[in-house]
Amino acid sequence: MLSRIAESLFWIGRYVERADDTARILDAHLQHLLEDPWMEEDLACRSLLAVMGAAPPGEDKLAQRQTVMDTLAYDRLSTGSIAGSLAAARENARRAREILSAELWECLNTTWNALPGRITGSTPHDFFAWVRERAAIVGGITDAATRRDATLQFFILGRSIERADMTARLIATRALAGGTGPGWTTLLRSCGAHEAFLRTYRGRDSDTLAAEFLLLDRLFPRSVLFSLELAEQCLAELDPGEGRLRIEEDARKVLGRIRSGLEYRPVLKLLGNLPGEMEEVQRGCSEASDAIRLRYFPSGIGDDWIGGRM
Repeated sequence: MLSRIAESLFWIGRYVERADDTARILDAHLQHLLEDPWMEEDLACRSLLAVMGAAPPGEDKLAQRQTVMDTLAYDRLSTGSIAGSLAAARENARRAREILSAELWECLNTTWNALPGRITGSTPHDFFAWVRERAAIVGGITDAATRRDATLQFFILGRSIERADMTARLIATRALAGGTGPGWTTLLRSCGAHEAFLRTYRGRDSDTLAAEFLLLDRLFPRSVLFSLELAEQCLAELDPGEGRLRIEEDARKVLGRIRSGLEYRPVLKLLGNLPGEMEEVQRGCSEASDAIRLRYFPSGIGDDWIGGRM
């Protein structure tokens, strides 16, 4: 496979997942602002922008929910926003047209064409629901109509790394906000995890169990541990050779180090420093992405978050 095609597939997976997860995070954040009128909106919005890697407004300006929406949802020129991510996913799909299914290309192109109308004609909640729906359609078409070869592996690799990073950001928003942030039940619902969580713990409900579920559950696709393990499996499938010291093994080692740090550390110790632990996950995902870029598409220009890396 040409490196430019592999790179486009990797970033389609990342950008679609970024749009999906950013919509989930913003939906939870705005819902909590509506439910708690006594919350200090400027502080909450600045904390969210910081966690998402976006530059906050100057000290002489208030950070409000519209500031968050303009920066993280509607900015079409930034790949750190929902609109920018969907546009970038469509552009990468255009570059890889010869290998994508017609259904996948049409889905991404239709999403891109419908984006302006959705931005101007939808409420934030409806816009977020539409983004999640379109991301789910992309995932379904990819799983149903893509041959199980390097094409699918690069897509899933990008999606898994982005999902681990974004779930870590979601958990960090709760940890940094403390008692003023969205509750764990809200975060579970935003990930589509609430029912699975209740079934797993047989109706028991606590903040500790909820955090543990989003971090360490081996069977839930949006947990950090599940995503890291899946990314490692994709790297192993892309180059199953043993005993060769190559760059992609560095990516596997980075992901393995982050995964083992979560997997084998006592849960209470892990939960006692959630912001630091989640920052380490984000840093590891960035390092792994850099290593993958050097190995598989060395001529590519790296995409990154607005405001620099976490």
